Amino acid sequence: MQITAAQVKELRDKTGAGMMDAKKALIEAEGDMEKASEVLRQKGIASADKKSGRIAAEGQVYALITENRKEGVVLELNCETDFVAKGDAFQDLLQVISKQILEQKPADLDALLALTVDGKSVQALVTDKIASIGENISIRRFELYNVATEGALHSYIHTGGRVAVLVEMKAGQAKTADSEGFKVLIKDLALQIASAAPDFVTRAEISPLVIETETRVEMGKEDLANKPEEIRKKIVDGRVTKLLGQRCLVEQPFVKDPSMTIEELVQSKAKEYGDSELAVVRFTRYALGEGIEKKVSNFAEEVAAAARV
Repeated sequence: MQITAAQVKELRDKTGAGMMDAKKALIEAEGDMEKASEVLRQKGIASADKKSGRIAAEGQVYALITENRKEGVVLELNCETDFVAKGDAFQDLLQVISKQILEQKPADLDALLALTVDGKSVQALVTDKIASIGENISIRRFELYNVATEGALHSYIHTGGRVAVLVEMKAGQAKTADSEGFKVLIKDLALQIASAAPDFVTRAEISPLVIETETRVEMGKEDLANKPEEIRKKIVDGRVTKLLGQRCLVEQPFVKDPSMTIEELVQSKAKEYGDSELAVVRFTRYALGEGIEKKVSNFAEEVAAAARV
């Protein structure tokens, strides 16, 4: 049967499919617009399934808090290329998912994917984007914060979504958390976390396993191999103490004034505000793609392989 240009345009506008894909779907569906839409959706889902095995190490990390600064989320959404990550379709999906996490408060990633948004699950939204964009997209992780005491949250996104931070501070009085000084302080702490990348707030959070691992690594270093056991142990204890201090937020030098530590900064502000309960509660720092093994490709080989197909 004859498929008109108007039919192809209508189907393209409805589905976002390419011109040839839309025409083929209409021919297969014998001109039935709804059936053609289903054909495209079926093919889209099939291609999305194929793409789901590809490495998605690009994308964006994102942090968002509510207006009252009591709830917040930090999220990593991955795709395959930086070009797609900067596109409107990917950015829209990032916003939708972040807002749904704040509104519906899923317990974990499986619960998030099962959430319903305008009659569709989040998983279906992601699958639709994979089909329309042409790249694998995946929600890698998220962390949801809820402030139950006096205090507030602050979110910070650095270098175009390569690093995102969510930090919580507590205060003994509501007026402290509402003050401009507190807002400046918690913002400075978020910047500190983004740049200095601590792993813990204080040493109390460090597990014995971490200490054992660091000690074992230092004990095995070549520069200590010929030293007596007792001296080697003292050197290692000193090194491990220093290393762990560098990984604790409160022991790090303040990036804006290295003459004081973060602990000294917070203590000075506590005295200034007359609030002895002022303290950092927790933080989450996401760096885009950390821990994902990226594929290193050879462009010339890829072109040659494509030519052989």
